[in-house]
Amino acid sequence: MSLFSFLAVFILLRRLHKSLKTSPLFTKWGNLINTISWSVLGGYFVIESIFSEGQMPLISLVLLAGVIYFFYHEREFDNYRPLWQSLYPLAGTLMITTFFRLLFPDFYERWDTYLTMAALGGFIWTCSVCFNHNKQEKALEFERQQRQFEEQQKIYISAQKDQLEVLVAERTAEITKQKEELEQTVKELKATQAQLIQQEKLASLGELTAGIAHEIQNPLNFVNNFSEVSTELLDELKTGPLQSLPNAEKEYAEEIILDLTQNLEKITHHGKRADSIVKGMLQHSRTSTGQKELIDINALADEYLRLSYHGLRAKDKTFNAALQTNFGESVDKISVVPQDFGRVLLNLFNNAFYSVAQKKKLLNGSFQPTVQVSTRKLPGKVEICVRDNGSGIPQEVLDKIFQPFFTTKPTGQGTGLGLSLSYDIITKEHGGDMKLNTQEGEFAEFIISIPA
Repeated sequence: MSLFSFLAVFILLRRLHKSLKTSPLFTKWGNLINTISWSVLGGYFVIESIFSEGQMPLISLVLLAGVIYFFYHEREFDNYRPLWQSLYPLAGTLMITTFFRLLFPDFYERWDTYLTMAALGGFIWTCSVCFNHNKQEKALEFERQQRQFEEQQKIYISAQKDQLEVLVAERTAEITKQKEELEQTVKELKATQAQLIQQEKLASLGELTAGIAHEIQNPLNFVNNFSEVSTELLDELKTGPLQSLPNAEKEYAEEIILDLTQNLEKITHHGKRADSIVKGMLQHSRTSTGQKELIDINALADEYLRLSYHGLRAKDKTFNAALQTNFGESVDKISVVPQDFGRVLLNLFNNAFYSVAQKKKLLNGSFQPTVQVSTRKLPGKVEICVRDNGSGIPQEVLDKIFQPFFTTKPTGQGTGLGLSLSYDIITKEHGGDMKLNTQEGEFAEFIISIPA
């Protein structure tokens, strides 16, 4: 039984030594494995002459365990895992044999023949795995040589083809060059034409929007002003002439005045909302006349972050949020229109604080609102990232998020022009890009890229 173990290790190491000859590992392990394999074979006869027959299974088990442990911890031999794993059956048989021989000698005597046959089976299994591994490597080597021959054929054919293509290319190069120049000229003309048409359309649309907004604003001002005046008149009526009426008529008149007051409050509320929409339309349609300046983006982002936060705190003293900033030290000053770019940042910060505030209300205060701002220098541009851990934005509305008048806020709390205006400022006025990453219920992240 012990002889099976030493022979199995010897055969496995010889197979591994032969397999490593085509591997970069041969330089490091080849000589060592060769020496150990012959030492194992010769060592068997030395060990057998020194130790008794009863000690040999334990020594064999230690040998197998050592070999398995070595290959298990040397990750460089992971590709040869099936080889050393083939020792498992033989090692298991020796472990059982040693156990019964030491603790239950009578039982061992009865089953000695079967255990020896099991060890022989483990030895045959190791030999079979080594034989199959050798057969597979020969098949792989044959396939490799076949592929190498095919690659050489392809290279030869490709070289012949390249020579023919060079001859053809030399004769047609001038015509191709002229064609490409003409195509490029036509492409540039079409692009210029498309830009001019688009600019004309945008200018016309902006003028039309501005005109409509101005026309709406005048009657809207009358609605707002007269609704407020009418509310004041009703208050005067309630504290003045109404007091002289009989009690029965007085109660009825007070009910009418209350209804009128509520109606006027609704008119005032929706009138002010319409006024904010009209002002947003005017901002959206106006052409920026601001001059670009070299601005420290880190300082500008930090300033507007604090401004937005303290503005919200002024309205709601109970609101608190963690402000996290990670401003890149390598970010240089970039050329922007400070007022317009600041409006973009302020809008993004306001939206972020609104989102985390709403989520905190839903979670009954068991949530820590966090708004993160970071900047970094990238090749040819500067990136500004505004991230919050609020309610996020549903996936089904992502395509509409930058469209005018589209808002995810409840009715009466948003005009739907903030992100649209911000997108236009970044893309059209500053030639940058604005993207959104979000996961509903988890976070929203706006990423602005500005050419540097």
